[in-house]
Amino acid sequence: MLRRLYDWTMSFAANPHAMWALFFIAFIESSFFPIPPDILLLPMVLAARTHAWRIAAVCTVGSVLGGFAGFAIGYFLYESVGQPVLAFYGYGEKFAAFQGMYNEWGAWIVAAGGLTPLPYKVITIASGVTGLDLATFGIASVLSRGVRYFLIAALLWYFGEPIRTFIEKYLGWLVAIGFVVLLGGFVAIKYLL
Repeated sequence: MLRRLYDWTMSFAANPHAMWALFFIAFIESSFFPIPPDILLLPMVLAARTHAWRIAAVCTVGSVLGGFAGFAIGYFLYESVGQPVLAFYGYGEKFAAFQGMYNEWGAWIVAAGGLTPLPYKVITIASGVTGLDLATFGIASVLSRGVRYFLIAALLWYFGEPIRTFIEKYLGWLVAIGFVVLLGGFVAIKYLL
């Protein structure tokens, strides 16, 4: 089943609508969706290495714009939307304590959330709730998300076929490791908030 899903994703990556799907996934991941856009970014770059930079740019723009949507959820809709999203991920109780230090370290928190497997949607919503300076939020988001996605694209572009062979050979292990890293990001945020 995992192999069929991988093969489907690789074939979809060459689809003309894949860029829109990547943009959409990157957008919603930054504001409320739990699955990172890397699941589409990786096969898209592997399927079309000559378009690696454009793919990374689409992913970055989608993610940053989605980050602003998450910021707006926190700023304008915290009571009706933001609190339920944070509660769904188990971050509601510790959030108040986190708010105090957030604005002091906001740029670094946004940068860390943008570069690491920490759930970025929690960072974007928290930025809106705490009223983090919008320019600081935007710059940190563009830099961190850009570095993350362009670094992935650069590595895949440079190593290309050997990386694809490695992924196909160890697909089960890589999916398990990815799941552990994603879960670890949620756990880390839960105990940091």
